Amino acid sequence: MRIIGLDPGLHKTGWGIIDLDGNHLSHVDDGTVVTDRLSSLAERLVQLQQSLIEVISRFQPNEAAIEETFVNVNPLSTLKLGQARGIVMVVPASQGIPVSEYTPNLVKKTIVGSGHARKEQIQMMVKTLLPGCIPDSSDSADALAIAICHIHHRKFKALKSRIEAMT
Repeated sequence: MRIIGLDPGLHKTGWGIIDLDGNHLSHVDDGTVVTDRLSSLAERLVQLQQSLIEVISRFQPNEAAIEETFVNVNPLSTLKLGQARGIVMVVPASQGIPVSEYTPNLVKKTIVGSGHARKEQIQMMVKTLLPGCIPDSSDSADALAIAICHIHHRKFKALKSRIEAMT
C-alpha cells in the first residue's frame, strides 16, 4: 500500500510518499512544490496542479491524506489557502485515489503525542518513524507526518464506515 501525504499551501505544498507493508513503514520520497509568487493566483494554482499530477503519476499512490485547513487571522490568506487546498484535493481524487483529511492537532497528537507539538518535534518523530529519512523541507516533513497519521487512523475509518453502512 502506498500513501501520499499532502500539506497544502499556495506558495509551498509539501508532499511525502510512504509505503506500508504489513506493519512496516518505509519512506519512498518527499518534496515541496513551490509556486512563483510573481505569477497570478490562477497561474500559481495551475503550477500546483501540474506539479502534483507529475508526483502522483510518478509514484502511483493508492490513498491520499491531506491536512485540513485552519483559519488564519487574515481572511484573504485563508481564502487563498482554501483555493490551493481545493487543487490538492482534486488532483488525487480526479485520478480515483481516495482522499482523507486530518486536522493539524490530530496529526500532531498521532505523531508526537501532543496536539500542540512544534514543527521541530514533528520533524524529529518523522525521522524516528522513518529511519534514514531526511525530509526535503518542513513542509514535506509535515506531509510525511500526515501520511503516517493516515496509516494509523485508516483502519478505524474503514471500520466506522462499515458500521455506518450496516445501520
